[in-house]
Amino acid sequence: ISYLSAMRSFAKVFCLSLLSVALLAGSAQARTVKGCVIKAKASCAGKNLSGQNLRGVNLSRANLKGVNLNSADLRGARLGRANLRGADLRGAILERAILERANLRGANLRQANLLGTDLRGARLDGANLFGARLTGANLEPHYRSAGDGDYTRSSLVNANLFRANLSGANLYYANLRGANLERAVLGGANLRATDLSGAALNGANLRWANLLFANLERASLRGADLYRADLERARLSDADLLGARGCDTVRPQGLLNGRGCAN
Repeated sequence: ISYLSAMRSFAKVFCLSLLSVALLAGSAQARTVKGCVIKAKASCAGKNLSGQNLRGVNLSRANLKGVNLNSADLRGARLGRANLRGADLRGAILERAILERANLRGANLRQANLLGTDLRGARLDGANLFGARLTGANLEPHYRSAGDGDYTRSSLVNANLFRANLSGANLYYANLRGANLERAVLGGANLRATDLSGAALNGANLRWANLLFANLERASLRGADLYRADLERARLSDADLLGARGCDTVRPQGLLNGRGCAN
């Protein structure tokens, strides 16, 4: 009898423990911050989440249009396909966050930390990334729907894009003045009429890139790979092309002279 009683007591304690764990898990999933329920597909448009600790949260497919995330900590957060159009992300920490195919059109990412962030297929047209850090970020388009990887007219002045992957990205008329694009992958990118004046493109991969009408004045392209890039009507005054390779490159005034072509 004592054995049966002990087993019943143990069973009760075990069941209560499981219930407690379930309740804790449920409350964690239903965490609410400043009126925003933190979960996938959340509806938090216009909420003020500035300075909040949102590390590792799952806000994929959430409606965050116009939300204030100024200086918020979103390290490792899942924001894939989230609507962040017009959001305030100034100084936000988005290191290693997943923003795959997120809508960031017109968002303010000034001085944001986007180190190693997954931005594949994200919409950034009209966004402000002045002084943002994007070292190792992946901005490659998905090519699954119209607008993927579209950074048309984006402001990336002085942005740090060291080793960033921008292959095939649409940066038409974007402002990359003074940006650090050293060793960045820009193969096949649309850089038509893009302002790259004073930018650092040393060792960058610009194979097949469209640089028609681009402003490359005072830009440093040392050791850059310009294989079959189109530099027709590009502005290259005071640009540093030392060691740049230009086999089959469409270039103004005979610059590069087929450098890097096999004999």
